[in-house]
Amino acid sequence: MKDNFGLLETLERLFSGDHQSVLTLDDFLGGLQGRSYAFAIAALNLPNCIPTGIPWLSTITGVPMFLLVMQYFLGRPVPSLPGVVGRRGLPRAKLQDVLARVRRHIERLENAIHPRRAWWVTGVRRRCLQLSWMLLIVLLALPIPFDNLLPAWAILFFCLALIEGDGVMAMLGWLFTVFTAVWTVFLLMIGYAAIMAAIAAVQHVLFD
Repeated sequence: MKDNFGLLETLERLFSGDHQSVLTLDDFLGGLQGRSYAFAIAALNLPNCIPTGIPWLSTITGVPMFLLVMQYFLGRPVPSLPGVVGRRGLPRAKLQDVLARVRRHIERLENAIHPRRAWWVTGVRRRCLQLSWMLLIVLLALPIPFDNLLPAWAILFFCLALIEGDGVMAMLGWLFTVFTAVWTVFLLMIGYAAIMAAIAAVQHVLFD
């Protein structure tokens, strides 16, 4: 089992240095090493965990999430971003100020999420989790009305499980995956019934 991610310690290391220097997105993701994919996908996914009602939000965020997860399965060590995106960044002075303001929140997060219940995030169970993680991202990217919130939370819990090796987060991810499957089947059944009813109505008007 891997050691604790130490998010606060990792951010302090990445943000340290000359205040005038810039930390690019490429350098940031590279510094996260093997956890960069789950971290980046979690960041993209966060807006979907809130019922904002913004049209196409899940597709807009889901497509880049899918591109990232495909790179992950292709075995790239860290995400490969377009140069115009990867070279962008922020001054370390600003990042250090932000980190000082959110330090206590990160400490609480680290206390809540940490390596435990390793059985859920190792071996075959880990590979099943990763496959479900990818399928949930595909589902999120599809423009299915009212079917965004549950897969978004499942994806978030799986990201946390992969970042920290936290089996409890993995269990929550699987729970929300089951909820997502049931809800999606329900929506598809309603959609099918609505389509059949519309076809029957058109046939009645045209042929009766």
